[in-house]
Amino acid sequence: MSYFERAMLAAIVIGALGGFVGCLVVLRRRTFFAQALTHGTYPGAVAAAALGVSVPLGAAAASVVLVLVMTGIARVRNQGAQVAAGIVLTGGFAAGAILAAVVPSLPVQPESLLVGSILTVTDADIVLAASVAVAALVLVVLFGRRIVFSTFDQAGFRAAGYREWPVELLVLALTAATVVSALPAVGAILAIALIAAPAAAARVVTSTYRGMLVVAPVIGAASGVLGVLASRAFAIAAGPAIVLTATAFLLIALGGSKLRALPWRASAIPVETAEDARTA
Repeated sequence: MSYFERAMLAAIVIGALGGFVGCLVVLRRRTFFAQALTHGTYPGAVAAAALGVSVPLGAAAASVVLVLVMTGIARVRNQGAQVAAGIVLTGGFAAGAILAAVVPSLPVQPESLLVGSILTVTDADIVLAASVAVAALVLVVLFGRRIVFSTFDQAGFRAAGYREWPVELLVLALTAATVVSALPAVGAILAIALIAAPAAAARVVTSTYRGMLVVAPVIGAASGVLGVLASRAFAIAAGPAIVLTATAFLLIALGGSKLRALPWRASAIPVETAEDARTA
């Protein structure tokens, strides 16, 4: 398999994974949490690169700590999820910047950890992303009803005797695993767009939860493929190209939803004009 074919396969797998898990993130309004995770895994990636171990492994270790920290802070009285996410986002990224500065002999450029390099992904990176995708699918199938119940009716979920924190922890864990899987392709900063944009676009296109779980992975995979093709055609970085493509899908979906509403307004104008003409 050539490097370009490997990059295309990684784009499909990681894009589909980001769109699928992004549905849970968007519907549960945890986009800021996801952004905090993307930035917070940066020091783990830098430390792993400095030690000569797998970068996704270092990011995974950092994400475990971050999920536990955010869950703990969010449960503290008078604090909350937004406070936890803000602390992790700024603190994690600052720690990564300091590590990158004090370790001058990094085997990789710090910029590649921030924006990714999908053309250099390995077979192990693709296997990791595929494994996370399969695990996410299985977990959503097994616990989908509780996730939906907790997402759309939190008061009823608690009244039914369920605890909300296990579902929250599950979603955070899936988000963290997705961020780690996307790190080699789109980096620590851009991963949030590949998670949120396809899901947000799918939410505009379809109004059902199951529909989102189908449409969002398709948009994510298409964003990855088109982004890689654009990077090759125009000699630009693949990570930003993928993210911009995903953003374009969202803008197209929003624009399409607006255009669907225009004929109703436009058809009302000639009727009123004709009526005015007959009256005159």
